[in-house]
Amino acid sequence: MARKRTTSDVESNGDIGRPIRAAREARGIGVRELARRLDVSASLISQIELGMTMPSVGTLYAIANELDLSLDGLVSGAGAGPRPADGHGMPAAPAGGSVSPVVRADERTIVRLASGVTWERLTPETEHGVDFLYVIYDVGGASCPPDSLMRHPGKEYGNVLSGRLGVTVGFETHELGPGDAIAFESTMPHRLFCIGDEEVRAVWCVLGRQGDSRETSTADAVATEA
Repeated sequence: MARKRTTSDVESNGDIGRPIRAAREARGIGVRELARRLDVSASLISQIELGMTMPSVGTLYAIANELDLSLDGLVSGAGAGPRPADGHGMPAAPAGGSVSPVVRADERTIVRLASGVTWERLTPETEHGVDFLYVIYDVGGASCPPDSLMRHPGKEYGNVLSGRLGVTVGFETHELGPGDAIAFESTMPHRLFCIGDEEVRAVWCVLGRQGDSRETSTADAVATEA
């Protein structure tokens, strides 16, 4: 059985940074130009590519949209180029068999993002147009700062398993507890954050995130980072 990839593995080996750099260079986009498009500093882009820092949820979405990367493939370290023309990012099947449809709890690909957010992939392979994740929000964790809500193509569906999760969509904020669920259009400015002194665990699904990134301003999807 494969060893579960830990947070430290992802942060130290630059799994996210390498495909970002490869995709940027393949498109002939310089670090400063990408930073300008996303309204962040060039040093932040460089640090992400070198694996020295992890992006926030909002920044990761903005980078994926700008470089036309599969978010799920990017998180798994398999998104080193644009999405395949056939719309599938499927890994090669092992000799004499196919990819197992089962994802064991101790074999999930995981990544810890900035601001106390952890994603664990719930699909055995990169699914086109679907981000299916087990998410953890640490105490004080949030998808983006309170004054910098994010937006992107798609629609989100979430179910809280434990803890209390705040979900701001537009001008309304909802408090979700264990068993509560929510669905909303991702094009609406939104923010997710932990409420109280208990971490939040939830199952989250985003459909259609790989829509035309020109439909929304990438600057709106970027969380301000120091």
